[in-house]
Parts: sequence; structure tokens; C-alpha cells
Amino acid sequence: MTSTPSLDAAYPHWDTITTRWMDNDMYGHVNNVQYYSFFDTVVTTWLVTHGGLDPRDGAVIGLCVESQCRFAASLSFPGRVLAGLRAGHVGRSSVRYEIALHAEGSAEPAATGHFVHVYVDRSSRRPVEVPAGLRKALAALETA
Repeated sequence: MTSTPSLDAAYPHWDTITTRWMDNDMYGHVNNVQYYSFFDTVVTTWLVTHGGLDPRDGAVIGLCVESQCRFAASLSFPGRVLAGLRAGHVGRSSVRYEIALHAEGSAEPAATGHFVHVYVDRSSRRPVEVPAGLRKALAALETA
């Protein structure tokens, strides 16, 4: 994890993602679809390591029902991306994860956006309450 002191208050969790050669498109910058992949990577990594997500065998899973990205600057290979994460809203069965992507060394975000997960029973795919362990862990991502 890399800390970006001037941004820590806005996004309580930071992770570093290394760009890959295959992320670049023919224009020499990271293709827009990869920004969503970076969003998914920081959210899912946090869910597995801090939120207790068991993607293979857990009874409850999160399904993405909404995502959005606002592009502000190009990222490229080779490079490192600092990904900030916070919980924008925690509801009964859903969570809005908000993400900021920064090129390493840049105070300005290259992109900001969000994912909304609805938590559902793995078998029935019907909404369930956000699991208690995850809800407790989400407190660390809330910013008031």
C-alpha cells in the first residue's frame, strides 16, 4: 500500500496497481476499459483482504449494478497507479464504493468513479443484508 498524505482524508484506503504492457492502446495510453479494471481490482482486493469476501464459496456475493468513470488524464505503461477507495454510501443491501486513480507522483486524479454492489444470496441471487462482518469493516472506508 502506498500512502498519499494530501489525499488520505478523502480516501481512507490506498493501493498501488502496476500498469501492464497490454493495458496500453494504439494511442500509447491506458485504454479506458482498463480504468474500470483498476476500479474492480482495488474494490475486490479490499473486499477479500479486509471485508471477508470469499469469492469462491461464500454464501453472499456482491453484484455490480452500476458503475461510472470520469476521465481527467491519461495513464500509461510503464507506470504505477495509486488507487484510493472509500465507501460513499452503505445501505441495507448495497454499497457504493468510490474510487480515485492517480498516476504515481500526481496530486490530481487521472480518473474518479464508483461501483455499486448489491449483496445477494449466491444461489437465489436475491438481495440480502450486507453481511455483519463486511458492514463492520466498511466503517474504515467511511469518511463522514
